[in-house]
Amino acid sequence: MMIILIIAAFALTIWAQFRVKGTFKKWAQVPAHSGLTGYQAARRMLDNNGLHDVPIEPVQGALTDHYDPIHRVVRLSEPVYYENSISAISVACHEVGHAIQHSVSYPFLVARHKIFPVVNFASGVAPFLLLAGFLFSQFNLIGLGIIFFSVAVAFQLITLPVEFNASNRARDLMVAEGFITNDEERGVAKVLNSAALTYVAAALLSLLELIRYVLIFTQNRE
Repeated sequence: MMIILIIAAFALTIWAQFRVKGTFKKWAQVPAHSGLTGYQAARRMLDNNGLHDVPIEPVQGALTDHYDPIHRVVRLSEPVYYENSISAISVACHEVGHAIQHSVSYPFLVARHKIFPVVNFASGVAPFLLLAGFLFSQFNLIGLGIIFFSVAVAFQLITLPVEFNASNRARDLMVAEGFITNDEERGVAKVLNSAALTYVAAALLSLLELIRYVLIFTQNRE
């Protein structure tokens, strides 16, 4: 049953990735009534929230948009930076949502930043510990691998409220500041929700994988 659930979660992850690309492509063909490009919407939202010192930079690639909390920079993919579509301003304002979270010390974002260095190490080491533990029947290595893997799973779970909160902030501010009309809010919701689904699917897959490791560990110990 656990294997079936993991396969289902993996399938959900693949489907979510295709969905976000398809949804972005669909709404990238619908111009925003405001005429704002992703850059313009992001700049206005940053300025209206007192973040005049946060720059916006274009980056190559598709769906490579992100907020860099270390350098305090919003980076937007070129299709988002230059276009004035529903998809472009939705993604741009979502990334600004992260910048706003940073400025107000949103608790989950703060927690994610603090454990990030540990997660980098743990996620790199965990697979090797688990593999070695299972190959050589070393339960201490398996247990240690599970602990490290748990840190990576915790990071993904903390990421969920961070992403949903950034999207909610973006939608509320886009409406309040007149970037979109009430009719366009449906398209914005579809773009942001499809992106959020990828994080949910990835977290679910990792959580089920962790449970499987724990069950194998406890059954073998018995």
